[in-house]
Amino acid sequence: MDANAKIIARLADELSVKSSQVAATVELLDGGATVPFIARYRKEATGALDDTQLRTLEERLGYLRELEERRTAVLAAIDEQGKLTEELAASIRIADTKQRLEDLYLPYRKKRRTKAQIAREAGLEPLADALLADPTLDPESEAQAYLREADGEIPAIEDAKAALDGAKQILMERFAEDAELVGGLRERLWNEGELSSRVIGGKEQEGAKFSDYFEHDEPLAKAPSHRALAMFRGRNEGVLALNLRLPGEDEAPLHPAQVAIARHVGVTDEGRPADRWLAEVVRWTWRVKLYTHIETELMGRLRERAEGDAIDVFAANLKDLLLAAPAGPRATLAIDPGLRTGCKVAVVDATGQFLEQGTIFPHAPRNQWDASLAELARLVEKHDVQLIAVGNGTASRETDKLAADLLKAMSGRQLSKVMVSEAGASVYSASEYASKELPDLDVTIRGAVSIARRLQDPLAELVKIEPKSIGVGQYQHDVSQVQLSRSLETVIEDCVNAVGVDLNTASSALLSRVAGLNSTLAENIVARRNTGGVFRDRRDLLDVSRLGPKTFEQCAGFLRIMNGDNPLDASAVHPEAYPLVQRIATRSGRELSALIGDSGTLKALKPADFADERFGVPTVTDIISELDKPGRDPRPEFKAAEFREGVETLKDLEPGMVLEGSVTNVTHFGAFVDIGVHQDGLVHISALSDRFIEDPRSVVKAGDIVKVKVMSVDLDRARIALSMRLDDEPDEVTAGGRGSERQASRRRDGGRDQRRGGGQGSQGQRSQGQGRREETAAPMGALGAALLKAKQKRS
Repeated sequence: MDANAKIIARLADELSVKSSQVAATVELLDGGATVPFIARYRKEATGALDDTQLRTLEERLGYLRELEERRTAVLAAIDEQGKLTEELAASIRIADTKQRLEDLYLPYRKKRRTKAQIAREAGLEPLADALLADPTLDPESEAQAYLREADGEIPAIEDAKAALDGAKQILMERFAEDAELVGGLRERLWNEGELSSRVIGGKEQEGAKFSDYFEHDEPLAKAPSHRALAMFRGRNEGVLALNLRLPGEDEAPLHPAQVAIARHVGVTDEGRPADRWLAEVVRWTWRVKLYTHIETELMGRLRERAEGDAIDVFAANLKDLLLAAPAGPRATLAIDPGLRTGCKVAVVDATGQFLEQGTIFPHAPRNQWDASLAELARLVEKHDVQLIAVGNGTASRETDKLAADLLKAMSGRQLSKVMVSEAGASVYSASEYASKELPDLDVTIRGAVSIARRLQDPLAELVKIEPKSIGVGQYQHDVSQVQLSRSLETVIEDCVNAVGVDLNTASSALLSRVAGLNSTLAENIVARRNTGGVFRDRRDLLDVSRLGPKTFEQCAGFLRIMNGDNPLDASAVHPEAYPLVQRIATRSGRELSALIGDSGTLKALKPADFADERFGVPTVTDIISELDKPGRDPRPEFKAAEFREGVETLKDLEPGMVLEGSVTNVTHFGAFVDIGVHQDGLVHISALSDRFIEDPRSVVKAGDIVKVKVMSVDLDRARIALSMRLDDEPDEVTAGGRGSERQASRRRDGGRDQRRGGGQGSQGQRSQGQGRREETAAPMGALGAALLKAKQKRS
């Protein structure tokens, strides 16, 4: 079996699909097809693999190809040394991970001149072999035969101790390079080991925010990502010392790893002359050669897994945010709240085009409330505004009151107000893209424009912002930035293509996310639109500079043309399938325009009747569904949280209050909810549901509107404990108590683990405020294990 066939077989096994599905997908990917295109328009070839399966396949394909390349290089390197035996070659060929491959290659890797190599050059290897093979030999006596004078770079062996030290180095290196031994120890420590965290002496005060980890032990393999990353951050800041331990190692006469090494290499203590010396070799092998090496590898594995989990959390939250319900194409007035410098106001039309700006001063120190209302009313009347978007930064609740008074004053109009997250707005307003898009506007007004557009269509606006600035991540600065960026880019690509893009109104930033397109082609499309007018037909894309047939194939189905020459251009039907649609219309005896949206006729059709060699039943089924509801938006219906009047700050909160809020971020240990007090509260995982749950996202996701009960408030630390279990009773102590912690302890199923998950996860956890945010690492305190500090807004 050649390397490619082996990779395909392994991927099929990992994904539990047929090899033919994998082979077809690999061929499409190698041919330049994108995952969104393959997922939607090549279902016959892939057996209808979804985008999640395809992303996994794409990632694993890259890993396995790198593994095969490395395997070939290792085989060639060992063969060049003349040391490639059939047994070794067979082991290398079946190595299923890069780690296993490197373990096998380790003894043959070129390395600097080691103490063991020097000892071999001094002729001490026979001494090492003899003592290992026959422990009845006396080490001191045997060593006398290996004394020698210095010779060039080879040092003198002046006494038995020097000879035995050299022999020890030889055996230590041999044992430490035994792939079976190292691999077995590594997996044992991973599965049985404990991660031990201790505070570094004298750092107690400075590192108080990591106090939960000053004396903390937990199973290495089960350490949740938020706790692991918190401990790694504590180590990086010089507060914590992390070590890897096996349970019971302090009480045992010999370290369990030493016992395993001795057993593997055949060393036993039977009171023979060489047994004590061999036991010392084993001890030094563990302490000097293997412990640090394996600890470093396993810490790396833990960090890699923790980073992967954190990136998955970020990606999931970003997806939910990008696919949040749009308010739709309605003229919108945005207010970016402020105090001393006033509130910046911007009006955009239904397509998001900037119309007018202004600044009002309703709050202290000017208190021009009535004048501000009059100016807002003028703008609403002038531009027929239907939506008021209030940014959720400083003075947002005070400004929300202003908007409420405006709605009362203009009760005869269809006008509504919505609180909108400002996260990332300042990043966009100061970006190069914003300066090109809105060159004549001040950065503060650009931010207001972004807030308005974000309400109209979150996806279209958020793609202009660096995803790491949107503020829905966990430990985002502690993880691999390359891996994080790659993951977030794929999320954006999948979301954009799932929704579709209006070719005649989309920004270049949005167009660049369409399958097959890049920033250059997106700019070229906009340039063609600006000079040649709106696109009337998808085929007009072929007139765009540098956009050829292959790119057209990838992108055309995801681009929409409303009111164009061909009604199918407004749908997700790919141009390659237009003849099929015409055939369906002809057989149905309907004109194409009349067939679109005719549910009665379309639901009576049998997809199998129209399937052929090119378009199978899955594609025909998709086409009929699309004709029934052309251009349907997969995003939910728009809904906004209604914050309670009079509840605007932490001091307004009282335990037992039931409030409506919006989920801003979901982590492994719970969900943060904006309840309109400039500070997000935490619903710990144990308080999300009456049933035991392992993943908070099985209950809530970012953007959800939820009802929560206030369980406790810590005014000193600005922390709020919430519960979605509305029958829960708050703790009697409110200002500094442990209501959330005690509540968690009463959970029927798995309460202890869930409580621990929230508490330990707090250290260094990036929690969420509602406005523009900074990252902090907050100490745990009065709310204990069930409460994580929520981010305080910039004031």
